[in-house]
Amino acid sequence: MPLDLSDRVQTVPPSGIRRFFEIAEERDDVISLGVGEPDFATPWAARDAAIASLEAGKTSYTANRGKRELRERIADYVADGFALEYDPADEIIVTAGASEAVDLAFRTLVDPGDTVAIAQPSYISYEPGVIFAGGEVLSVPTSKADEFTLTVEALESAGADETDLLVLCYPNNPTGAVMSEAELEPIAEFAREHDLTVLSDEIYAELTYDGEHTSIATLEGMRERTIVFNGFSKAHAMTGLRLGYALGPAKAINAMNKIHQYTMLSAPTTAQHAAIEALDSCDEEVREMVAQYDRRRQFVLSRFREIGLDVFEAKGAFYCFPEVPDGWTAEEFAEGVLREEGVAVVPGDVFGAGGEGHLRVSYATGLTDLREALDRIETFVEEHV
Repeated sequence: MPLDLSDRVQTVPPSGIRRFFEIAEERDDVISLGVGEPDFATPWAARDAAIASLEAGKTSYTANRGKRELRERIADYVADGFALEYDPADEIIVTAGASEAVDLAFRTLVDPGDTVAIAQPSYISYEPGVIFAGGEVLSVPTSKADEFTLTVEALESAGADETDLLVLCYPNNPTGAVMSEAELEPIAEFAREHDLTVLSDEIYAELTYDGEHTSIATLEGMRERTIVFNGFSKAHAMTGLRLGYALGPAKAINAMNKIHQYTMLSAPTTAQHAAIEALDSCDEEVREMVAQYDRRRQFVLSRFREIGLDVFEAKGAFYCFPEVPDGWTAEEFAEGVLREEGVAVVPGDVFGAGGEGHLRVSYATGLTDLREALDRIETFVEEHV
């Protein structure tokens, strides 16, 4: 063969989510509850800023680590909102989506043979990112019994004390779980005791419905061993503009920037102008979006209970994680409800250990479609369970 693919690429399977979307694309009557993307448009002020920047010809590269003005806004934003204190000069990097930031961190911190503990179920890109960086993955399953929070018992049982890094995502994709300061404290103690670096994906931080979001980086002794990821895709409905950021010690951020400047050079310029305006003037729109997600969350949780499917009390992000009926695998149920009722959901096992027997259902869609989709799921359950 003239093209000999790397073992790393060949060992990573295609996304488990894509197969269901490919089936859905064959039909025009499908209601998709599978996409992790806001159904809201980017706030007008941010769009206007993007348009104005284009009209002014501001289409050149920016500084590798992002426009200084944007990094300063991010520093103020995370300080005011989440008590995170970072120097915009060398402790913040702006990336092409939060996913690029995560990938940069893996390539910066993982050497071949290193083991990375990942709290699962979790965002599907973490495990491939570790493998592409040459590392090995240790799955740390969470469970409904613990409200899908990460516990020291789970870490110890999985052998995470022997790993090099720990990856966590709260509010969580796909479960909607959150972790309070009290729940994070023992995880922080475990990380300090075993000298673990923590990668904390907080892209859904603003979408916390019961109490305030706490970043593990704010806990004692954690700032110096944690990299925090966030971005503009979820809370600001800017998925297509591809803009994220990482916060961390200068040593790590400077190293991440070294990779970034060779591979991406800089994040999209137009998106950076939009993000500056989003942080300056779009707080009210963000609050309204979050309020609407919360109303949808409560509706979807109540409907699943009416249907008779056990469902975890999601308190963050825009997903819920119901259990499939006894006798069904998550994949069988998801494929059945898609083919027979035209509703696309994602089987929980594609998100890793602890996800089997569940479905990820996104409520980032309008209430009219949510009502119709839940009615169709109810019909499927009545006919088959």
